[in-house]
Amino acid sequence: MQTILGANGQIATELARTLHQHHTGGLRLVGRNPRKVNDDDTLMAANLLDAGQTAQAVKGSRIVYFTAGLPPDSTLWEEQFPVMLKNALQACRTAGASFAYFDNTYMYPQNNQIQTEETRFAPVGRKGRVRAAMASMVLEEMAQGGIPVLIARAPEFYGPGKTQSFTNALIIDRLKAGRRPLVPVRDDTRRTLIWTPDASRALATLGNTPDAYGQTWHLPCCDDRPTYKTFVTMANRIFGRTPSYSVIGKWPLIIAGILSKQAREIRELLPRYEQDNLFDSTKFKRRFPEFSVTTYEEGLDLIRKEWRGG
Repeated sequence: MQTILGANGQIATELARTLHQHHTGGLRLVGRNPRKVNDDDTLMAANLLDAGQTAQAVKGSRIVYFTAGLPPDSTLWEEQFPVMLKNALQACRTAGASFAYFDNTYMYPQNNQIQTEETRFAPVGRKGRVRAAMASMVLEEMAQGGIPVLIARAPEFYGPGKTQSFTNALIIDRLKAGRRPLVPVRDDTRRTLIWTPDASRALATLGNTPDAYGQTWHLPCCDDRPTYKTFVTMANRIFGRTPSYSVIGKWPLIIAGILSKQAREIRELLPRYEQDNLFDSTKFKRRFPEFSVTTYEEGLDLIRKEWRGG
């Protein structure tokens, strides 16, 4: 039995699909209101803030994936994320299950240095500090060696379905609505974006590779690293739109935070868009050379086809 804690988000949905197709016939999806991805999925409603419910959700599992998410609310992250992770790790210890932790890059320095699995943590803002503390908790568990543990880390998303990210919200979703795309802060910095189905496929691959445990892995991304100008120009062409976009400067976004809680919650991420974002996934590609990474052109065309119904 393989179990996904935090089912029904975009990563978890693609993960469930990939695990069912390539790795396991027994899949349990856990969340507050889990929904089937595959016809024979086992569903279990559980609150990961409750240690007893989490233990029951993990019981009998061979591999557990932690893909739980929360709304972009710093207070909620501080109060709930560490508790959820602590409960999940304890449940895996009790069950003797392997633990695959899906992580992001919020704890990394917001500069233009190449990010590898060895990059030091230098979080900016409350959410960055939460993710650094959580990653440290998993690394401590890894060092103790009681159960097999791995970290699978991804940069900013773009993708199909209900993928949630700056890039989807400001560029792709606006193109679908016939509106002018928006670019945060600058259009000339290089971006590393991960195609969400690639992230899920890679997480499934790591979880089912025994020698991947005891390590941190950067999930595989296309190495073209376009600027937003290049990315939006490509997206406009693929969607059949007139090439156009607007750049939202840093200060308008900061001022918007005074009036909007949602805008305020993303302000700590803005320095990431002033610099090149150079996320390196060489380690994964060398270990899994047969893994096919989706190019930006291919990803945008797949989104267009999904939106147009094929």
